[in-house]
Amino acid sequence: MEVEVRHGFYRDVVRALTGAEIPVLVGGAYAMRYYAGVRRDTKDLDLFLTRARARRAVRVLSRRGYSAQIISPHWLGKVLGDGAYVDLIFGSRNGLCPVDPTWFRLAEPGRLLGLPVRWVPAEEMIWSKAFVMARDRFDGADVAQLIRARGRTMDWRRLLERFGSNWAILFMHLVHFAFTYPSEHGAVPAWLLEELEGRWQRERSSVNGRRRICRGTLLSPAEYLEDIGPRGYVDPRRREAASEN
Repeated sequence: MEVEVRHGFYRDVVRALTGAEIPVLVGGAYAMRYYAGVRRDTKDLDLFLTRARARRAVRVLSRRGYSAQIISPHWLGKVLGDGAYVDLIFGSRNGLCPVDPTWFRLAEPGRLLGLPVRWVPAEEMIWSKAFVMARDRFDGADVAQLIRARGRTMDWRRLLERFGSNWAILFMHLVHFAFTYPSEHGAVPAWLLEELEGRWQRERSSVNGRRRICRGTLLSPAEYLEDIGPRGYVDPRRREAASEN
């Protein structure tokens, strides 16, 4: 009965937002099952929407009787009901992965709990999960599973553009993937590895004279506070450091 109640809550939230003409995409555990066949027990539903629609979504769901609020103004809202919750995600904790119209333009159609839905594109799932490397959570396994299942059909050039100056994080996950699935090298195009290897070599050769930056704050909000405090490293989340990163 608990599962039925939870699923009823999810369906009601999706219907309410759809009825209010607020487009949402399904991500998280349900999207991992759709894309990669990864099954896990979950008590939450991750819905992605643009930041411009987030506060309206909260108002719509609050009028429906749910406890709904924006938890963090740059990336997250939360809806509580029936012993479960729905995350309304419009960015990322580090501020690097905002939900934009491209997510919706390239979303895949599907069904969830009997309702028509659209899934977060696999590329955007990898992009947003790649930076989750806190002490208590690491989404690298999800990234590897997505590459295994979808790597041969993904738009790798678009994904590389998504990472921008943080391309080294993508490179790291590709090395992790190669270690995890040594028989699946064909899932990653050779041109991408050659491009990133070249960038890595150029990065290493130009390190002298650079400002002391700790990019760890983009991966975990708490694990690198000593570096940007007493040790004197610059936090790349600061605007003045971003142009040099």
